[in-house]
Order: sequence, then C-alpha cells, then structure tokens
Amino acid sequence: MQGNVFRNKIFTGIISRNTNGLYTFQYDKDYLTNNTSRPISINIPLQEERFESKYLFPFFFNMISVDVAKDIQCKEFRIDKDDDFARLLKTTKNNTIGSITVEERTI
Repeated sequence: MQGNVFRNKIFTGIISRNTNGLYTFQYDKDYLTNNTSRPISINIPLQEERFESKYLFPFFFNMISVDVAKDIQCKEFRIDKDDDFARLLKTTKNNTIGSITVEERTI
C-alpha cells in the first residue's frame, strides 16, 4: 500500500507500508531540489534518504480521526479499526487540518 503526500497540493513524496509491516516515507527528488520546499514535519526533515519505521510515523498517525469519527470512517470505507494506514490513505485526501494531504496511490 502506498500514498502520495502533498503540501498545499504540491507533491512531496510517497508513504508506504510493505508486506512485512515496515513503513517508509521518501521525499520526491523534484521536491527536494526546489529551494522553497519545506519539511512536512520537524521529525521528517528534508533529505534524500528514505525514512523507515516499524510504526506509522507519529506525524501521519496524528492526521487520522479518533473516537466517533473513526468508527464512522471505518464503517463507511469498510476498514479494520486497527488498520491506521488504510484509514490514512482513505480519509486524508481532503479536509485535513493543516497543509498536508495523503492520497491513495494506485500502482
């Protein structure tokens, strides 16, 4: 599973989860070469190397809904309540707080 990450509708990079459950985020090379680009998070600074984690990065985890909104989204999109990455990909394309959005990537 993968998602395209945008800042103010500008493509910044790709977040993914592989079959072993490893999460990665990598900035797009064009985004990195633009002198006006900023990091998407203080914990995810601009760099060419890919970020890896056994857990969904806290910045992205904090973009997803909780409580009643979570329950509604899981029912509407038929997502397992424990699948935070699927919820990120299915629910953060529009109407997020802040300038970052994530759109499910079709391969």
